[in-house]
Amino acid sequence: MLAIPEKRFDTTLVSYLTEPEVNALLAAPDLSTWTGRRDHALLLLGVQTGLRASELASLRFGDLQLDDGAHVRCRGKGRKERCTPLTRQTRQALRIWIRGLGGQPTSPLFPSRRGQPLTRGAIWRLVTKHAASAADRCPSLASKSITPHVLRHTAAMRLLQAPTPVDVATIALWLGHETLETTNKYIHADMDLKRRALDRLTPPNTKPGCYRPPNPLLAFLESLK
Repeated sequence: MLAIPEKRFDTTLVSYLTEPEVNALLAAPDLSTWTGRRDHALLLLGVQTGLRASELASLRFGDLQLDDGAHVRCRGKGRKERCTPLTRQTRQALRIWIRGLGGQPTSPLFPSRRGQPLTRGAIWRLVTKHAASAADRCPSLASKSITPHVLRHTAAMRLLQAPTPVDVATIALWLGHETLETTNKYIHADMDLKRRALDRLTPPNTKPGCYRPPNPLLAFLESLK
């Protein structure tokens, strides 16, 4: 049985958001409402950290560190704990969000109106809803199926496409991947990375040519007139 080869299957390139698409998605929630501020903070955290939907749903107040060395702590697959640093923008958005909640360290970071943690399905629905709204501002979003995992892909691609690209091993640690093989799919999806590699190559010393028929063939064709 061990000698039986694994079934072959088609693989597709990962889907991710460009910077204009990210900006449109983050601008979609209505910040004048309680749910809008919650959704904005959740979307921004997802895009910046690449946390899975299940990891976002399980976050508590005590998992945030918003002072020096700001980071968020989560428990991923296999109950493995990891910490992800936060940018100044993400930290500010989270401060604004939690300011009026007054929760305890064990309180859910992103609760529903009833105070219960959002489920994975609820996070999926709010991402889909705001992506549909953002498509009015950024039409390219209409052709993409935006899910919480697309936000995770986006975080990885933003690290890879940074002015000083982050190496694949660090991205694997960032996302909590078990092996580099899982992370390598982002390299395959980065066309700009492939173009930069192509630019480093020395072009072959060849000239374009065109086909010239030999004289006997031309004489034969002329005789057919």
